[in-house]
Amino acid sequence: MWLQSLSFRTGVIVLLCCIPFYILSFAQMLLPISAAAKGVLWTVLFGLAKTCQYGGLTILGVEGYNRVRNWLKRKKG
Repeated sequence: MWLQSLSFRTGVIVLLCCIPFYILSFAQMLLPISAAAKGVLWTVLFGLAKTCQYGGLTILGVEGYNRVRNWLKRKKG
C-alpha cells in the first residue's frame, strides 16, 4: 500500500535502477576473484536488480505501466 502511494516518477527511477544492477551482476564475472566470491556477488547484485524491478512495477501499478508502454510506443512511431 505504501509503495503504491509513491509518485509515477519515483516508480520510473526505481525501475531504471535495475539496469545497472543487471549489468553489474554479469560484468563481475570478469573480475579475477574466486568462484565462490563471484557466486555471492552475482546473487546479491541479481537480487538487487530483481528487487528494483518488482519494486518499480509495484510503485507504477497497472496504470503507470500502461503510461510507460504508451510513451515508448509514441517514441518509436
